[in-house]
Amino acid sequence: MKALGIDIGSRYIKGALVEKGKWLDFQRAETSFDPLEKCDQMLTEMPADRVMATGYGRHLLKVHADIKTITEIKAFAKGARAFFSNCHTILDIGGQDTKVIALNDQGNVWKFEMNDRCAAGTGKFLEIMAKNLGYSLEEFGSRALTAHQEIQLSSMCTVFAESEVVSLTAKGVAREEIAMAIHRAIINRVASMAKRFLLQDEVVFAGGCAHNPCLKALLEQNLRRNIRVGSIPEMTGALGAALFAEEDGI
Repeated sequence: MKALGIDIGSRYIKGALVEKGKWLDFQRAETSFDPLEKCDQMLTEMPADRVMATGYGRHLLKVHADIKTITEIKAFAKGARAFFSNCHTILDIGGQDTKVIALNDQGNVWKFEMNDRCAAGTGKFLEIMAKNLGYSLEEFGSRALTAHQEIQLSSMCTVFAESEVVSLTAKGVAREEIAMAIHRAIINRVASMAKRFLLQDEVVFAGGCAHNPCLKALLEQNLRRNIRVGSIPEMTGALGAALFAEEDGI
């Protein structure tokens, strides 16, 4: 029996196909203005016996295709445990929110915290700042790591931070130093959330932002722990949804 998990995020839609708990295929596409079209394409290209949706836009599939849904908190817990069996804490910097999820010894969610009240400190904020500094999102983190001096941003509000970046650039501050300040400000927010939890065993950085080497390095420095990142961290939620779909069909 094949099971498909679809994670409809604010920036990307991810699909993971599994059979007997093993990866078969995965896809990723920009959410765009018509996420249902992207989902229909995944459903066609990755046919499955069972489907489950998660993420920001999961209710679209529930309403339009009568597909079962699961919260992204539970999906991330299941997916992170599939990557790292001893995972007890999950950090996710998503497109529109930031999450810290704590798991018990059985892998079930026992506590979580989410910041979705402001774009600051999210993947979207990171994307906007990268564009303002003339970096691609893929190179942003590696370039930030080359900074030689430390500066601080006075505001994390997206609008004010954009203005501050323009001002710092006009003063001749190196792009790499501004980039590092942006990354550090984001991690300070995430770490302050994480420190309210009892961090134990493996801490997993999940989601697309986990590809950013600067975010990972700053997390390890701030939390004083090794941070684990899966081979395809952006698929954590989709994989978790697929595994739940498979269990649902047993």
